[in-house]
Amino acid sequence: MALTILTLSFIVFLLLGVPVAFAIGLSAACTILYEGLPLLVVFQRMYSGMSVFTFLAIPFFIFAGELMLYGGIADRIVIFAKNLVGHIRGGLGMANVVACTLFGGISGSPVADVSAMGSVMIPMMKKEGYHVDYAVNVTTHASLVGALTPTSHNMIIYSLAASGKVSIAALILAGVLPTFVLMVCMLVAAYLVAVHRGYPAGTFPGWGAVGLSFARALPGLAVAGIIIWGILSGVFTATESAAIAVLYAIVITAAAYRSMSWENFLKASARAVKTTGVIMLLIGVSATFQYLIGLYGVADLTGRWIASISTEPWVVFLLVNLILFLLGTFMDMASTILICTPIFLPIMAHYGMDPVQFGIVLLVNCALGLNTPPVGTTQFVGCAIGGVSVGHVMRTIWPFYGALTACLLAVTYVPAFSMWLPRLLGAAS
Repeated sequence: MALTILTLSFIVFLLLGVPVAFAIGLSAACTILYEGLPLLVVFQRMYSGMSVFTFLAIPFFIFAGELMLYGGIADRIVIFAKNLVGHIRGGLGMANVVACTLFGGISGSPVADVSAMGSVMIPMMKKEGYHVDYAVNVTTHASLVGALTPTSHNMIIYSLAASGKVSIAALILAGVLPTFVLMVCMLVAAYLVAVHRGYPAGTFPGWGAVGLSFARALPGLAVAGIIIWGILSGVFTATESAAIAVLYAIVITAAAYRSMSWENFLKASARAVKTTGVIMLLIGVSATFQYLIGLYGVADLTGRWIASISTEPWVVFLLVNLILFLLGTFMDMASTILICTPIFLPIMAHYGMDPVQFGIVLLVNCALGLNTPPVGTTQFVGCAIGGVSVGHVMRTIWPFYGALTACLLAVTYVPAFSMWLPRLLGAAS
């Protein structure tokens, strides 16, 4: 009965429009009251869930991403991407995909990526005659790579949700090839739609211009490489790498590029504080929810239910992906990771999927949710920038959604995409 109360109350709160963090906390409180336990248990679990040293990386990575967003790095990346691929059919769409991938690699946030790239690329594409739905869909889908990059705080959250059993270094390396696969899938989708709609190709400026624009963008792009090198070489830990990323972002934007004003620095700081507060609240209330999930054996119950449908690994993987996708349409990334990891990680491991690989599968699923209403955070941001309704954009979303789904299936059923690099560099078993 207690598990029924936990589940139904959570669903009811979500349907009533209660924010996810409060829905999680209130459903946990209802269940604890039913059990006759003091509400102090909720706050004890919240405190213990947030009091983890490794979580220090989260505010630092968020702050680094905001500094990149407000520090003028996006403009240099756009110029480089346009020079590199702008001469292909649908050149601005192709440049948009490359720019979003590069900026996502240094911001670690799909929302920051679509905010930065969208504010530059969407108006530019509209001015050049591209349809607004195309401009928004290219931007919002390509920006999802931010969930898989070295500066992604969601990898930290997954590692902790997995009880620290998954190496953060392995997760960072595991995201490299899927990021490339996702970029290629998006380039193909953008190109095919551009050909179908008859969008023009740009003019190639020459390799000299490409090299010059790359050199100007390189200092900003180097943060991801610094993080990977530092962690693998043992110079600093994953937590320390986040602080290094902040210091590097400040030096690059304020000293090297000289594009960070005091006003923008304050805006970046304020947004980082707000985002950190939301995520830490989610972590706290999810710790209480996770305690109840473990208490009532939800993972075992879910495993037996899935086994009653099929014991074929490929069917189980597909079913779990469908469940994660549905949950991701109603919850943001952090809450989905925190709630679903203790439930589905043991199941996927039982059927032969490595925990590192499952982490990437989970992150890609969460990225799908970011572009799917009713949550659809990146979709709403992109539509707001483009001045178009979500309904209008959703009517032509399918080529890009199909590309993202193809990436998800590749990561799910071809372990080498996520596991080859960690194993090659000795970060995973």
